[in-house]
Amino acid sequence: MGAKLSGPGSKAGTIEQNADINVTPFVDIMLVLLIIFMVAAPMATVSIRLDLPPAQPPVNPTEQKDPVYITIQESGAIYIADKESSIANLPADVCAALGGPNCREERVFVRADAEVKYNQFMEVMNTLQGQGFFKVGLLNEDIE
Repeated sequence: MGAKLSGPGSKAGTIEQNADINVTPFVDIMLVLLIIFMVAAPMATVSIRLDLPPAQPPVNPTEQKDPVYITIQESGAIYIADKESSIANLPADVCAALGGPNCREERVFVRADAEVKYNQFMEVMNTLQGQGFFKVGLLNEDIE
């Protein structure tokens, strides 16, 4: 804030307040900081030479299996890859859909309608966990 010590003509002895902000010190400080950062920025970059091996394709490429989805509907019906199942047959049907001897080591995805009750969902999750399916992914679909 600045002050005016003398006025024009007859107001020679009065002091008036100047409410304008003096931005000159602010601009000076910002320019000094800009110069400091411009000088310091190139010093902050460090280059390290890396010798990476060339990329090679895998020797025995394995085919990606389609994931198995367990769908729970509002009515309580359970579907495994478009085939209806029940809570009692769930582990056997999941192993049949996954195929192979190590079906419990594969990832299974569970999705449920938005209106499915919590106990229906947890019944499926507990059955899967009780039968040794520990790689379970949960899917969420946007509600519009």
